[in-house]
Amino acid sequence: MVEFAWGGPVGRGRIRERPEDFRVIEDTGYTPSGSGEHLWLEIEKRGMNTLDVARALADRAGVPLRAVGFAGLKDRNAVTRQPFTVQLPGRVDPDVSDWSDERMRVLSVDRHTRKIQRGRLAGNGFDLTLRGVDGERTAIDDRLSRIAAGGVPNGFGEQRFGGNNIARAYRLFRGELRRKPSRAKRGFYLSAARSLIFNKVLEARLADGSWNRPQPGELVMLDGSRSTFAAEAIDAELVERAERLDLHPSGPLVGRGGSAPTGQVAALEQDVLAAHAELVEGLERFGLSGERRPLRMRVLALEWRWTADDVLRLSFGLRAGCYATAMLREVLDYTDASHDLVGS
Repeated sequence: MVEFAWGGPVGRGRIRERPEDFRVIEDTGYTPSGSGEHLWLEIEKRGMNTLDVARALADRAGVPLRAVGFAGLKDRNAVTRQPFTVQLPGRVDPDVSDWSDERMRVLSVDRHTRKIQRGRLAGNGFDLTLRGVDGERTAIDDRLSRIAAGGVPNGFGEQRFGGNNIARAYRLFRGELRRKPSRAKRGFYLSAARSLIFNKVLEARLADGSWNRPQPGELVMLDGSRSTFAAEAIDAELVERAERLDLHPSGPLVGRGGSAPTGQVAALEQDVLAAHAELVEGLERFGLSGERRPLRMRVLALEWRWTADDVLRLSFGLRAGCYATAMLREVLDYTDASHDLVGS
């Protein structure tokens, strides 16, 4: 992403100087039922990604990895709380008193009727500490106020691309990979290709100023929902609902089928898709279904305070699939200090 919504960053700073600076609490949108064959564990982790935790739980419970369920993938450079399920049919609750260590703590144990499914979550809560902040405090406060009122572009963050995932997507589509990738790795490559195309459409909408304003022929998405409807004409009610963040313009997650916009929006998207025709063809060939994603994200309950002259603490919530870094880039030209850590 090279375009910005509100004129570019108004300062500099560092994120993730230490794991505690980036705290995340996952919200599945539901709670354990209290009974069933799945052990529900609330886990706090640091220095581990979600798959690391899943493997550790499978090992401690003596079950295959496929018996462990979780909703979202969280990286290791944070302190994260998220629930996991472990399927234990016919077994009593194990003694988990020795399952915790310096990197993983079991906070609570319950039972649930079903395995937590990948991607089935409502959103995430964030508590972030930014250090070494250099910029006019009034300008930073004003920018945060504007974001709270108007949202930010809903781009995919750099985490989605994983360094070489786009190059590997091209090699996958060309049949050039030496080894057949695992299902999980193939999914990363396909997701990266989709995300790149979406970000390019979003950049084009940022460039023409329509990223937050529905256009004639737009497929509009309701906030917090996957529901879409075609805006054949733009009336005062639609404009007012967009201004209060009740609905958003959308962009393509490329695949077979799915709804498509019309008019100038369709022409813009087709130009981007044509520029990435090899990725589009590959995604369709691999059987992904076409979907839509909102171009704008609402930042929920955004609060901030200065704990020192150059330390800014933020708390906010985001819907599932939204990136905290997509919000931060609209405020600060930030450096991710975790990239300098050994093993990060």
